[in-house]
Amino acid sequence: MNELKTAIIDIGSNTIRLVLYQYDNEEGLRELGNIKTVARLRTYILPSGEMSEEGIQVLSETLFTFKAMLEDFEITDVKAAATAAIRQATNRDQIIEEMKKRTGIQIELLSEEEEAYFGYVAVAYSMGTKSAVTIDIGGGSTEITLFENKEIQQSHSFPFGTVSLKQRFVKGDIMNSSEKVELIAFVKEQFQTLPWIQNVALPVIAIGGSARNIVQIHQQKHDYPIASVHGYEMSKADLDDLSSFLGQLSFQELKQLDGLSSDRADIIVPALEVFRVLMEAVGSGTFQLTKRGLREGLIFQRILQTDAQAFDKYNVFEGNARRLARQYGRTEMEVDYLMNLADQLYRECCHLGYLQYNPEDLHLLSKAAKVFNIGEYIELSSSSQHTFYLIANQSIDGLNHLERVKLALLASYKNKDYFERFAAPFAIWMDREEYRKLRDFGALLKFVYALNVSKRNVVHAIEMRTEEDYVQLDIYVKKNAAAEKYQANRHRKHLERALKIPMRINFIEEGWNNG
Repeated sequence: MNELKTAIIDIGSNTIRLVLYQYDNEEGLRELGNIKTVARLRTYILPSGEMSEEGIQVLSETLFTFKAMLEDFEITDVKAAATAAIRQATNRDQIIEEMKKRTGIQIELLSEEEEAYFGYVAVAYSMGTKSAVTIDIGGGSTEITLFENKEIQQSHSFPFGTVSLKQRFVKGDIMNSSEKVELIAFVKEQFQTLPWIQNVALPVIAIGGSARNIVQIHQQKHDYPIASVHGYEMSKADLDDLSSFLGQLSFQELKQLDGLSSDRADIIVPALEVFRVLMEAVGSGTFQLTKRGLREGLIFQRILQTDAQAFDKYNVFEGNARRLARQYGRTEMEVDYLMNLADQLYRECCHLGYLQYNPEDLHLLSKAAKVFNIGEYIELSSSSQHTFYLIANQSIDGLNHLERVKLALLASYKNKDYFERFAAPFAIWMDREEYRKLRDFGALLKFVYALNVSKRNVVHAIEMRTEEDYVQLDIYVKKNAAAEKYQANRHRKHLERALKIPMRINFIEEGWNNG
């Protein structure tokens, strides 16, 4: 599939959302628009099990509004997927038929198994975590999956969600302490029915709006230094602290809380307690968030059916890094070339004992080489600042936030002063030794980048040898390399400082006739 412009209408129990997407082979999947209506369809389910006419009217009016928006965007390829609220309604067939008649939109009712599976697909293709327990808590159902080495092992859907839990356990706007005890006991009992999650000690990856809001509250509370929630990590202790904090707030205070959507003020505490109980059952120390979910799972699956190579769940970052590089003007050939030069120089440094070989370090260097200095696409004179901001502040599938900051520091390296300025807000994220290593690797990458300043791929080999009181660096070139010579000598000092030894550079021209 070369190009696709499509939309998903996600009809959930709490919200109905229209998301517009564009996909092409070069830039990957891009969100064009995201429109949400808080419909609370779950609250229109009558004691008899039917959805009321009022609820059907709310759904109908929302779909009419979305249809007009689709016409504005000139999108005709639309998939409407419904989950628990309609699935649990005894008059679901009538609702689907009525919507087709009134709006022309055909609703596809997802089964519990399908809803859980598409959530897993979204996680597998957007996160670098190899094995985890996932949770997608909606308004009327909660899906749990277990995957190992990116392969789904188990899945289950519980017929409760944030809205139905609030209806069942909370009498007022917010939960009191005795209601919280009852809710926790109920959820514990439910999770105990899944032997395959008990004490597996894997990360818990959360999907959906409630989890996203919890992360946003935590970020606001701690003056988090970078943007985006995708790939964010919290500990069990962080969730416990947040539970204590939110439990002290009134309903009005919750509605005003930074990071929390006002329409979730009454359901955020029930959602948080579900996450805490799951963390305890799993024996997990890590809570991760993906901003991808059911909608992306549906899109990923559709694209993969046409092009099985479009996404690689085993190497999530690699494909996204190449798309990111292309987005900022870097060709596939240049990306591969920079990776090769970085690999050569790193191995030569290790061979002579100036660096200690570590496959993880080489992998990190390779990642950073793909996107080194992409900020020059915006402005050459301030490329370092742009590079750091672009990488540190956008969601990058396959990376958690620590990995993203490491990548940003490496890829934006200009000099020691800039490095320390960019690193300052993250002082407690890593120890001094880790920062020193990143700074040295940044210097290595800056030197490598200088060897292709003319973008002609003229350097084909790098060799190092130790002389009495300096290192001789022989750089073999296929043609005239005046620009590379100039840049390499300018940036030599950064590499000398990293390796702690003087260096002499010798460009050896092969197959090029000077006269």
